[in-house]
Amino acid sequence: MPYDFSKIPHATLLRPLSDATAALVRLDERIARSPVGQGFLERMHFTDACASLWIDGELVHLEDLVLHDARADVRTPTHELTIASDVLRTRRRIASQPPGWALSPEGLRILRGRGRDMTTEPVAADNTGVASGPPAAEAMEPVGGGEGADGFDPLAKEMAAINIVLARSEALLNKTTAPAGREKDPLVYDLDWDEGERLEEWRGVLAATEGLPPVLRAIIALDDWNELQVLQHAPWLGRLLAASMLRQAGLTTGSHLTAVNCGLKSIPVERRRHRDRETRLLAIAQGLIAAAELGLKQHNRLALARQMLERKLAGRRTSSRLAELIELVMAKPLVSAGMIAKALDVKPQSALRIVGELGLREMTGRGRFRAWGVI
Repeated sequence: MPYDFSKIPHATLLRPLSDATAALVRLDERIARSPVGQGFLERMHFTDACASLWIDGELVHLEDLVLHDARADVRTPTHELTIASDVLRTRRRIASQPPGWALSPEGLRILRGRGRDMTTEPVAADNTGVASGPPAAEAMEPVGGGEGADGFDPLAKEMAAINIVLARSEALLNKTTAPAGREKDPLVYDLDWDEGERLEEWRGVLAATEGLPPVLRAIIALDDWNELQVLQHAPWLGRLLAASMLRQAGLTTGSHLTAVNCGLKSIPVERRRHRDRETRLLAIAQGLIAAAELGLKQHNRLALARQMLERKLAGRRTSSRLAELIELVMAKPLVSAGMIAKALDVKPQSALRIVGELGLREMTGRGRFRAWGVI
């Protein structure tokens, strides 16, 4: 059903909207001028991804997500961990793109998995409908102008044939795995669930909110996304799109995406999913305020931790790796011995020694496959 804008409680929302706007701007200004700003943003990617799964009723430990992202899993990744990794990659992707990219038609197609970035030249298709590689004559051009009588690389013909086969195989796989041509399993998907129609309805509501204050617009968009249930298996995307709307409006700058999930996590579920629209809108607004306040507290703790660690650099040699380790632990919520060894190009035994010198706190409580952090 169409979103009824006449029932929006503007008078009730005035104060929460003002407080949320002020808190978000204050946090963004603090991050922009902070020496730990980039490390804070990277941490919030991980924290917000875990909070997103928590909101959807799943539990993912932060250390598991960090190690999974570093390809250093200590156990087989679970289905929940895979979803959290998708949320993490999507947050990073949105943050790395221009502010309006996520809400553009192309951005929505890519984020939904209905499109892909064309980073390479498209492969030409032959009359069979299967993409083919470069023409054989073109592929067998001389390589480097060899000194042979014919001027051709002896392996050019064989390599050209291999390239053609690989190109056709890749195109066939892309065609068979494309979402548009894939038959959905009725045990997993509701075949009557028209995501395209729901998305168009949501975009219509988004267009109707043009001219409203940015925070109110993001709140309405998120509430309508939840009500429409646009995507069957990706309800978390709506919260990232709401954060992208705040960034597009200029309340957050650079690669800063508001940790909406972290704020909503602190709001009771009965308020976030209340049947009354006014209660839901107020809950989302208070969630944005909580997200900004939690971000400020996290930033202050991170800045203080950096100052405490930098004191241990006094009297150290210039060749010491402690400064590099400090930068690493500022950028990641948790680091393992393998991650330290790879980043600092040292042996795992040396990594453990450096960790001991810096006095990092072990965060997992395990005897093996340990990880360290500062806060």
